[in-house]
Amino acid sequence: MKTYPVYLNGNWTITGDSIPVVNPADAEVFARMTVVDTVHVAQAIKDAHTAFGGWRHVTGKGRGEWLHKIATELERRREEIARIISVENGKPLTQSQGEVALAVDHLRWFAEEARRGYGRVVPQQAEEKRHLVVKTPLGVVAAISPWNFPLALAVRKVAPALAAGCTVILKPASQTPLTAVAFAECVDAVKPPNGLFQLVVGLAAEIGQEFLNNPLCRKITFTGSTEVGRKLIEGAARHIKPLALELGGHAPVLVFDDCDLDQAVKHAMIAKFRNTGQSCIAANRIYVQRTIYPDFVRAFVNQTKDLKMGSGLDPETQIGPLIDETAVARAIEHVQDAVSGGAKLLCGGNRGNGLGFFFEPTVLTDVARTALCMFEETFAPIAPITPFDTESEAIELANGSNYGLSAYVFTQELKRMFRLADVLEAGMIGINDGLPTTSQCPFGGVKQSGWGHELGSEGMEAFLETKHVSISID
Repeated sequence: MKTYPVYLNGNWTITGDSIPVVNPADAEVFARMTVVDTVHVAQAIKDAHTAFGGWRHVTGKGRGEWLHKIATELERRREEIARIISVENGKPLTQSQGEVALAVDHLRWFAEEARRGYGRVVPQQAEEKRHLVVKTPLGVVAAISPWNFPLALAVRKVAPALAAGCTVILKPASQTPLTAVAFAECVDAVKPPNGLFQLVVGLAAEIGQEFLNNPLCRKITFTGSTEVGRKLIEGAARHIKPLALELGGHAPVLVFDDCDLDQAVKHAMIAKFRNTGQSCIAANRIYVQRTIYPDFVRAFVNQTKDLKMGSGLDPETQIGPLIDETAVARAIEHVQDAVSGGAKLLCGGNRGNGLGFFFEPTVLTDVARTALCMFEETFAPIAPITPFDTESEAIELANGSNYGLSAYVFTQELKRMFRLADVLEAGMIGINDGLPTTSQCPFGGVKQSGWGHELGSEGMEAFLETKHVSISID
């Protein structure tokens, strides 16, 4: 069984300590991944700081050329890397291929955005002065990425940081480290300066603490649970360390009776079941106007029953396994809790057969507002559907959450689109669109869904310092 190395200061390194990597489709260990301790992480930060001294002075055009080369290498290996994602994450291969394509697009977007780290000239109020606002890179960035989109969510941190002139240390999730290794190989293939990009794997709490405590690490960007984000905030407070946090979500879907019903069902299916429901912007609560509630439920259930569950490597698979046994147990808990509270189970509700971590795509109706799945994030293919009567009621239901990452609206009424865009408490709103993420627009939430934004021009801005330069010409 192969043990995969970490990538430190331009070198592939095996320390002797490793962790198992499990295929969630069969619960079998198929590889091992090298792990490092805080001594290695501290040295990686030091090496990244040394590399920053040169990288910060490379022009934006030059940094963009590096990113384009990485994108080309990633594109060249797209089929191989898609298979790696499907094996260690479990998602259907077509979705893994889509994730590679999205990561390539992120790299190319920020390759061009690297040229646009604009400052400005500010008109003076005193004749003898001139004022400039300039942007400079922060320094060493620690990027902590999750397992559910192991390539795209790593790249959307690494690419803008490098574009801005920072150096990066990536700490991927321990469940899906091999995708990060493949990405590091793509970086290494274009012969970057030593220390520009490094890959570390190990105990999250220990590595995170080193990132927080080490003064040479200037910012941490993290995607994961709100609970872990809260711990990072507490630790960062001691050092006044900047954080970018993309945390939990609990996306509402509002389906109005003037919608295109076929379109609404199609896009709600995408928003709910993409990556087997394991997405921070997944549809978690589906609210349907009462006048079309029976028709929507009937169509949604029929399409859900047609979904094929299986290994991500099977080309016909639409629903893969969950990431681990804990995820399956949580899905079972959410279904049982909803049913005990009066919900109707229309399909699914059981774990799959076999050794893997499978859970059937599930539809629940008439779910009580107090059910766990109506206020806790459900990282599983579980769709709770409940009716509403008026627009004001729908808004109250949608905003009645501590989270505010994304929301979805299905309507044909233009005025309603603008009203809801204004009042829904979410950082991203898909209107008649179940897949709103795109490289050129900001990705981020409000309330307990995080701080800051990734992607768009805001994505690179997150890694730049803003400085005011006042010049006296007297």
